Amino acid sequence: MRNMINFEGYTKEELLKILDMAKTIKADQKKYSKLLEGKKLYLLFEKTSTRTYLSFATGITELGGTYYYQLYKDSNFVLGDTTSELQYVGRNVDIIMGRLIDNEMVKLFDKKTTVPFINGCDSTYHPCQILADALTIIEHFGSLDVKFLYIGAKNNVFNSLVEFFTKMQIGKLYGFTPLDNNTNVPADFYENAKKTGYYVELDTSMSKEELNKYVRDMDILYTDTWVGMEFFNNPAYAKKKEETVGKMLPYQINDELMEGSKAKVMHDMPMHIGYEISQSVVDKNMEFILDEAENRRHAEKAVMAFLLGAEV
Repeated sequence: MRNMINFEGYTKEELLKILDMAKTIKADQKKYSKLLEGKKLYLLFEKTSTRTYLSFATGITELGGTYYYQLYKDSNFVLGDTTSELQYVGRNVDIIMGRLIDNEMVKLFDKKTTVPFINGCDSTYHPCQILADALTIIEHFGSLDVKFLYIGAKNNVFNSLVEFFTKMQIGKLYGFTPLDNNTNVPADFYENAKKTGYYVELDTSMSKEELNKYVRDMDILYTDTWVGMEFFNNPAYAKKKEETVGKMLPYQINDELMEGSKAKVMHDMPMHIGYEISQSVVDKNMEFILDEAENRRHAEKAVMAFLLGAEV
């Protein structure tokens, strides 16, 4: 039995197989409409969601399976012993997706689950998002051999991008990250990634003009929200949010930063327009961003099929 918590336990060949499965299923959705017939998916949400809920729910349905949705706060995971609750869930379903806040809880699910478990996003990693990004890159560029610049906070999405590029050893990831959201990766995580040669950490003291030189040389720019979704509208977090926005606003992806660049822009959504990205850049790249978002469904279909041993 395999789980997907991050990319650590996967080989390059296995990740390429999942991406190939995603392409195949997406290309002929009718053919695979019964691939997971009779399979049951349990969706457990502690974090807010639009894409994760909709992509997994429609994904399992389009493969012939069914799903059951529950908010973490409405479950007895908040009251009882996690291990026994998880064992009970495993008696009823074939696979579990949890979108949980704390990576430590995800690790516990990984250790104690009796059916395949998928990390739908936690405080440290977001593997399904990056598989969707990779599928989108392959569709638009023909391969993963791209120059890719992430501008924003060191967060769960960024960590999974670092994992992916250093695992695949195709293309190159550049990170410009003035903000570190303290995601509890291992102490040597970024240093080990840099040693591979497939991740370059840019000096955050460089000027906007210097950053623009890198931007002009990229195939893809990527950004994400600077403030965690659970904090963005939280009054108790207002002062911290103001400080974060003040620090990061000079690095907004906007027309000025992108002057002379032909790069496509990715955003994993939800977008806070006027913060990490400008309206004009969104308008120019919206179809690409929506392709990326739609591909969550197709990538996750492949992950579920892979973990359940379905042949494609």
